[in-house]
Amino acid sequence: MVTPGEPGDPAAPIPDDQVRPVWASVGDTLRVAAEIAAPTVAIGVVKRRPAMMALAHRAHVDRPAIRLMRKLRHKYGAGPLRLRVPGRSLSLVLDPAQVGGLLADAPVPFSPDTTEKNAALRHFQPHGVLISEGGKREERRELNEAVLEPGLPLHHLAGPWAKIIHEEGARIPEGMAELDADRFTRHWWTIVRRITLGGDTAVDREITALLDDLRLDANWAYARRQQESTRDRFLALVRHQVALDRPDSLAGELTKFAETSDTETDPAGQLPHWMFAFDAAGIVTLRALALLATHPAQRERALGELEGLDLTEPHQLPYLRSCVLESVRLWPTTPALLRESRSETAWGPDGTSFLVYTPFFHRDDETLPYADDFAPDIWLDGRAQRNPALVPFSGGPGICPGRDVVLFTASTLLAVLLKEAEYTPEGTAAALVPGRLPSTLDHFGIRLGIGSRD
Repeated sequence: MVTPGEPGDPAAPIPDDQVRPVWASVGDTLRVAAEIAAPTVAIGVVKRRPAMMALAHRAHVDRPAIRLMRKLRHKYGAGPLRLRVPGRSLSLVLDPAQVGGLLADAPVPFSPDTTEKNAALRHFQPHGVLISEGGKREERRELNEAVLEPGLPLHHLAGPWAKIIHEEGARIPEGMAELDADRFTRHWWTIVRRITLGGDTAVDREITALLDDLRLDANWAYARRQQESTRDRFLALVRHQVALDRPDSLAGELTKFAETSDTETDPAGQLPHWMFAFDAAGIVTLRALALLATHPAQRERALGELEGLDLTEPHQLPYLRSCVLESVRLWPTTPALLRESRSETAWGPDGTSFLVYTPFFHRDDETLPYADDFAPDIWLDGRAQRNPALVPFSGGPGICPGRDVVLFTASTLLAVLLKEAEYTPEGTAAALVPGRLPSTLDHFGIRLGIGSRD
């Protein structure tokens, strides 16, 4: 095992002159395609497919992929490992220290706007910051940060949002003997629509329904023709709702930004990505609730954090936030981080695409003593921050600007749910055995029995 501060510490940076790309054999390239790329694509990179997620859970598909990554690192060293893909320069990152270097050097020379990502995200967010470069990227990133306020202890709208989350969260277990993923997701999206769009009308619900359809198409990237008429209607509805200037919403903040800025960026064009990101946040929140239902010590500590708090008011809730982050570490909602070089570097030629397979770096028991444990404390005591390969919200200049909004929403909802009821694991949640957590977890199959806290 490697612990921070020892030789081989994953936090130790690797200088460019020590980066030595190596070629994979044809056989190993095919293994990467079969055991890593194919399952990831089949499950759905942009929107998860329930049937494939259930199959992946039963087959524990991430476990052989993690074993393969470990074997490749033993065989080839730190790499990066250049895969033999006809017509493409594609490299697989094997070393945790190199993850930090790759993400730190964005957007130049390693751009987040990769060929595959651009082809996928254009299905529903053609003006998103993730598929932008140069001046457009700078303007869009500035807008994102101005509205989402990353780095602040609490967003300035946290007060009204706390009331929304409390109101809707209290309804989730109300009068029910069991909570399943469908019920959780319906209430989650009501919260998301009210926070992002400012309401939950028929038009707001149509926006999220259209987004679901477009994201399913986006799973196919350039292999499926874009539904231009559906996308145009979706974007028109988003612009219409943003123009309503509803108070206490991200859409309303976009309108304010447009009124006070001379940017040429279309403010409404940024909202689709925020809604897309909130889908992953819902998955993470449900998984975190399942983890707390199966780990009594962590649940009691979380309840202790809530002692005496009025959850209609905003709170930082550091321990519950760490539980959310730990849920993402255990089952990353972005299994493949992609970067593409814009010039020749020590890492490879111009135009090389780099793949960071996050489940490996998050669950590598050769470098992480807590690999298969539910260990929220790593996010509080500095261990996670010292490891550049733990990237729940990506990293470097491309780190998700909405991370604090997501953590506030998820942790506040968890707080409400924990205070409202007791939960017992059923369905796929029953697989969450402390110390032996599965490599793959089908969130669609999570069920939780609901009991009184009295």
